[in-house]
Amino acid sequence: MIELKNLERSYKAGHMETWVLRRINLTINAGEFVTVMGPSGAGKSSLMNVLAMLDDQWRGEFTFDGAAVETMNRKQRAELARRRIGMVFQSYHLLDDLTVAENIDLPLSYKNISKPERQALVADTLDRFNIVGKKDLYPSQLSGGQQQLVGIARAMIHRPSLLLADEPTGNLQSAQAKEIMEMFRQLNEEGATIVQVTHSEANAQYGTRIIELRDGWIYADSAQADAIGREVRS
Repeated sequence: MIELKNLERSYKAGHMETWVLRRINLTINAGEFVTVMGPSGAGKSSLMNVLAMLDDQWRGEFTFDGAAVETMNRKQRAELARRRIGMVFQSYHLLDDLTVAENIDLPLSYKNISKPERQALVADTLDRFNIVGKKDLYPSQLSGGQQQLVGIARAMIHRPSLLLADEPTGNLQSAQAKEIMEMFRQLNEEGATIVQVTHSEANAQYGTRIIELRDGWIYADSAQADAIGREVRS
């Protein structure tokens, strides 16, 4: 599904260039549940922004289901992301002027789905996440944990082929966190490809593969027996 070749990302400030991703070569097959781990500043969020097609200032090759992302313009990338990718943000990214139900419905508005079917999907999702009583509230009226639940519900409602999750349970109680991870596992078993960033060893165990980043490099990949330890780089 995803193939990155020699992908790099840097930021320039005057004559200084700071690298956040270095020579990333990575293949993620359809149906995998990948966990990305590493210390702060390792490049985890930068990698997620590239995969989510929110960042287009990288260099290298990025193939998504056979399509060369590096050849697309911003409009084409945004359309592909809306149709195929669900994103769970650490900082929620809910729209303040929309209710809980309207926020959850948003991804469906980009698909060819009738209004009655959309309403049924929203109702089912509200029930699944146990937030029916919050459906007419606005994000500012919710706790941090409740906003996180709404963000996850919004990302999952249109059954994306790729689900990206950046610290998806960071603001949830342990019982809620376990429930969400079980939902991710079920979605993965139903065919969705999932990439999560987490510091939680418990969350990592739900995945099938762990990739460790350090200083922008892929330091280890559990899918490759010879990827344990830092390779010598010139």
